[in-house]
Amino acid sequence: MTDPEWNVGHSGSVSDAVTATISPGGTITGWSPAAERLLGYRAAEVVGHTATDLLAARGPSDAAGLSLIGSQEWSGTAALRHRDGHRVALTLHAYPSLDGRGRPQGFVVIAATGSTEAQRDQRMVAWAFAQSSIALSTFTTDTRSWQLNAMASESPRGDDGEPGPSPYTDLLDGSRADEGFLRCVQQVAERAEPMRYERHIPGPSSTREQAWVIELWPVRDPVTNRVCGVGTATFESSQHHTARQRLALLNEAGTRIGTTLNVTRTAEELADLAVPHLADFVSVDLLDTVTRGEEPVPGPVDASVGLRRVAHQSARQGVPEAAVALGAIDTYLPLSPPARALRTGRPVLSAKGDPDFNQWIAVNERRYRSVHAFDFHSVMSIPLRARGISLGVAVFARLKDSVPFEPDDLILAEELAGRAAVGVDNARRYTRERTNALTLQRSLLPRDLPHQAAVEVAYRYLPAGNGAGVGGDWFDVVPLSGTRVALVVGDVVGHGIHASATMGRLRTAVRTLADVDLPPDELLTHLDDLVSHLTTDNESVVGDEPLTGGIGATCLYAVYDPVSRVCTLASAGHVPPAVLLPDGTVSLVRLTPGPLLGVGGLPFECTELELPEGSLLALYTDGLVESHDHDVGLGLDRLCEALASPVLSLDEACDHLIEAMLPQGPADDVALVLARTRALHADQVAAWALPSDPAVVADARAQTTHQLALWGLQDAAFVTELVVSELVTNAIRYGEVPIGLRLIRDRTLICEVSDASSTAPHLRRARVYDEGGRGLHLVARLTQGWGTRQTSTGKTIWAEQALPVG
Repeated sequence: MTDPEWNVGHSGSVSDAVTATISPGGTITGWSPAAERLLGYRAAEVVGHTATDLLAARGPSDAAGLSLIGSQEWSGTAALRHRDGHRVALTLHAYPSLDGRGRPQGFVVIAATGSTEAQRDQRMVAWAFAQSSIALSTFTTDTRSWQLNAMASESPRGDDGEPGPSPYTDLLDGSRADEGFLRCVQQVAERAEPMRYERHIPGPSSTREQAWVIELWPVRDPVTNRVCGVGTATFESSQHHTARQRLALLNEAGTRIGTTLNVTRTAEELADLAVPHLADFVSVDLLDTVTRGEEPVPGPVDASVGLRRVAHQSARQGVPEAAVALGAIDTYLPLSPPARALRTGRPVLSAKGDPDFNQWIAVNERRYRSVHAFDFHSVMSIPLRARGISLGVAVFARLKDSVPFEPDDLILAEELAGRAAVGVDNARRYTRERTNALTLQRSLLPRDLPHQAAVEVAYRYLPAGNGAGVGGDWFDVVPLSGTRVALVVGDVVGHGIHASATMGRLRTAVRTLADVDLPPDELLTHLDDLVSHLTTDNESVVGDEPLTGGIGATCLYAVYDPVSRVCTLASAGHVPPAVLLPDGTVSLVRLTPGPLLGVGGLPFECTELELPEGSLLALYTDGLVESHDHDVGLGLDRLCEALASPVLSLDEACDHLIEAMLPQGPADDVALVLARTRALHADQVAAWALPSDPAVVADARAQTTHQLALWGLQDAAFVTELVVSELVTNAIRYGEVPIGLRLIRDRTLICEVSDASSTAPHLRRARVYDEGGRGLHLVARLTQGWGTRQTSTGKTIWAEQALPVG
């Protein structure tokens, strides 16, 4: 509502007077608009009539008083009749208008309501308005003019003697007028209701504002009861405004400081909040042990101390005042304000010119230049302490255009630093726990995958990056007998060291059960029993209340045989694997999912899948496909789409999948294993069916020797014949038909003898005169390893030996 036609005046101007002109004979010759408003008569109704016609009650004294004979001034009182009939008591002042001869040619009569005392009271009100120590003003709606008293017109002087801002600075100044205030004035005039307006303008400091509260009320004509103006009274409220700002800053600190479990980010949040509301420059330095998550020494810090700069902020672009780069370590002398704050555990307020302040800045040339270039004149050093431990120090500084810090500022800075210290300590403790959990987890996960011929493998493991803590995701690749391989992925419910420790126990158990060569469904059954026992072991009692540490976990166990090219899988509540066939077809493996490990009482089922050579099998944990913004089904679709993209290597495929599925980083731990299948061809495998006849042992040795010759492994014939002779003899003597012999040539030479009996052989110590019991000792000594695995039709005894060199 900006209006360039506001008329601004000062108190003491005279408004319209109630006047009339009367001839020497008492006839009314002139009638002012103010007289019309007062008595209700229009000029045409009274001009030409005698003044006595206006008297409410005619009497000799009244007539004499209004005859106005003579040339002298005359004052008196009279009761006049309003046009509607009611009486109006007036004080009349008559002033003669003289001609050139000094004779009266008429009189100017000025009327005022009430008595002389009332007029004196009215003048007193005017004087009080003009001389009030409160900034007062009035706005007249008809003339759209302002009247300001002296306090509203003048600029008050500050403590330095210089004129300070006035509450009406730019308030009514044409194009710069405060439109909000003018709208408020208009609303008061229109609605006839009082209002309050708060005005803020920049103060002498970038961290302070000048504030006023302006009370506005409607002013009514006592005769017509019409709103004829607006009155205002202005009160200085800078201190209250500053106090409210401090409370608001503390409230904001509760939501903006400590939003993450990151030490550096928490320090940055303190600096960002304090500038420019409290200071022109803020720096946050922490003990180096704190940034690494280690436990600082309890109590204050003594002597010189090295602190790492983790955050700083400035009201100027680019933080040009910083004397220490982010990430750099600076050493503070014992008497410097920051070191004193750390040593005493109390805030230190210092100023330019203080001996300790001067010594502090003098030892660092860059700091010395910065302090003088930007005129650092007031500095607060606030220790960051939590749980009685010193973590670092925050330095708040004001520059040349700002007022020095006050004790209230020190209290506010200490409160902000205290909240930041709690956040930093929480982040430090989280960092320590996370580091320990990651160390434990990495020690439990495979560092280097074992050599095996069944599949080509690549993997990725990504810990969660959202502060949820280290999880229990894990994976493993376990070589099995007969060139087979086991691929395992699992996920322990929960996060932290407990989840990592449980993951390690399960991984160890899986490797142990895999060495026994159990089928996938049986292995998961044993693992389920183990988790149930672990849950029972975790139960404890706190006081009289039982505390149950339940364990939940998922697991996918797959065994791939490169000879048959069959992959056998079983799942315990785990997300299904995806497979990319050589023809480019991608699909999810349809499994019969079992319950979570630890539920117990429910069976697990195997699923067999024949995979062409070169098929790509993707095993992963749910962190890869689950997200808060989409369900698992959409994640699985995106996984299949990403898996179909052509890549040159498995490592590139892993990176491509992670980038496609987790562009913002993982919200949960992620384990990913990619396995490209290989196959052993017919020229690498030889198999024979043998009758249960001791005479066939010689034939088995002959067949073995012939096959080794075809493979060019004559140097291995002697040992292999001994192994075949022993294993076939044991199968004929202790096993059941059918009996089979198989040789596999890959990176090693494997000899397998199978029969229909499930009874496994074992080593025993043969006595001096025993005729048997030494065969398996020979096998164990002559080969790299041997063992037994159960099959659906019986068992298989295997022995593995290195290929001859050359």
